[in-house]
Amino acid sequence: MRKIFLKLYSLLGFVSLIFFASFLVADEKTDKVDAIFAKWDTTTTPGAALAIIQDGKIIYERGYGMAKIEDGIVMTPQKLFNIASVSKQFTAACLGILIQQGRVNLDDDIRTFFPEMPQYDRPILVKHLVYHTSGLRDYSTLLSLAGFRSNSDCPTVDETLRIIFSQKRLNNLPGEVYSYTNTGYFLIGRIVEKVSGQSLNIFAQEHLFKPLGLSHTFFRDDHTQIVRNLATGYRPSDKGYKICVSHWDLTGATNLFTSIEDLSMWNQAFYSNELGQDLMDLLQTTGELNSGRKIGYAFGLEIGAYKGLKTVRHDGSHVGYRSGFVRFPEQRFSVICLTNLSTQDPTSLCNKVADVYLADLMVETKKDETGALAKEEIEEKVGNYQDQRDRRWISILKKEDSLELTINGTKLPLASTRKKVFKILNIPDDVSIEFLTVGNENTSEVLLQAPDVTRTYTRVASIAPLSQEQLAEYTGEYVSEELFNTPHRCVIEKDHLILTSRVGQSDPLMSMAKDEFALGESGIEFVRQGGKITGFRLNCRRAISIEFVKR
Repeated sequence: MRKIFLKLYSLLGFVSLIFFASFLVADEKTDKVDAIFAKWDTTTTPGAALAIIQDGKIIYERGYGMAKIEDGIVMTPQKLFNIASVSKQFTAACLGILIQQGRVNLDDDIRTFFPEMPQYDRPILVKHLVYHTSGLRDYSTLLSLAGFRSNSDCPTVDETLRIIFSQKRLNNLPGEVYSYTNTGYFLIGRIVEKVSGQSLNIFAQEHLFKPLGLSHTFFRDDHTQIVRNLATGYRPSDKGYKICVSHWDLTGATNLFTSIEDLSMWNQAFYSNELGQDLMDLLQTTGELNSGRKIGYAFGLEIGAYKGLKTVRHDGSHVGYRSGFVRFPEQRFSVICLTNLSTQDPTSLCNKVADVYLADLMVETKKDETGALAKEEIEEKVGNYQDQRDRRWISILKKEDSLELTINGTKLPLASTRKKVFKILNIPDDVSIEFLTVGNENTSEVLLQAPDVTRTYTRVASIAPLSQEQLAEYTGEYVSEELFNTPHRCVIEKDHLILTSRVGQSDPLMSMAKDEFALGESGIEFVRQGGKITGFRLNCRRAISIEFVKR
């Protein structure tokens, strides 16, 4: 009997040792995770809510920082956030249900649902909305240009549809290129409403949220609605932080409110049969271009890889909220990170958390060479480059012994990886640029390569600074029929042209070529008739060649 007791005691001790060792390993990992968020784990900053999921269960969740700085309320895993573009997969799921019911077809012409939509050179199909290949200009950009401010104005659905239907041209022919636009998912939301006879929120509640037990998830189509347990959105300011929230009530592309705990249950739906495997498979079916080339975008989801492991992910950015949600399906491992600060980078944070838990399975890419370049190698690449398709600009500048890229008003360092190929640093995506030699020029083109997107920029010779008299030619008031004729004024301030409108004042316009200016990555081309300025074309992010007429 004593021998049996000793064996049992030894066995219990061995089991306890294993449990204790597992606890130590888990504790080491969570310590590393907490270190990733240490900067935000204070009582004076906005923060984040984090969930780490393995095999359908949350193995670690935490709130970091403050949910409401003004009220001294700390962040917890139960707080609600606007998850911005992560909303798109839920809108897509609603569409998927209607497709399975035979009420919508991916090859339907969207003018079936929106007869007010202009007839373009090619029809826009429902699948073009899903895969961001419609060519439609982005509605949020259009509304902003038309004078709607995100933090104080409230454009209606009708106003938003009217501005979409007012567009005389597309960014590109449908199906030709992948070009991300919020307009597609806004219209998908309206298709769901037209076909079902219900609001997007009510349809989603009945077919998605309630069946899965997502009791704290909803599309908010009324910004005056009281939302309990909501984390406030913020942006940085000179004195710390300012509240940064949107009054836009437009659903489909954004405006889903939820928590990390509800999202963890949605995550599990991709492994269970609660909504049917056919629907979940449809949501993860990627699109293709007219050329037959496959793209990595599915139904509100990006199918890709991270360090050799397959990923299904999407991130989001809307006013004071940032969201990241990545799933490693083959490892049944997911990370959800919701933040309430406009400058946060939850995509990178999710990746860093995955690095802790999946390190043994990941394939590390070869480290980039970051050696200094010879002086002549730097100087031959410095200059201004323009995308000939949409007339937008980037600049390559010298920075010490290397190069720096200016794009969309942001300066990003470049690291050489091999001859004439550089990686763009300080961004979450794997994006590179290659300097190409064309003709007798040392460097005449730049090839920018990102997931699903390749852009070619041609070098443009710099011009001398313009005199006050030359700048004065461009001043005046301009309007666009495509933007409700909202006045935009071009004025001179401190020897620079600036553009003013109801939403505020732009940064200085930089002269790049004759009658062409850069505003961040955007391009402005002034138009002349009989030698006089009569208008301009604005080429900006997600909205190309908007025509303005000078009054």
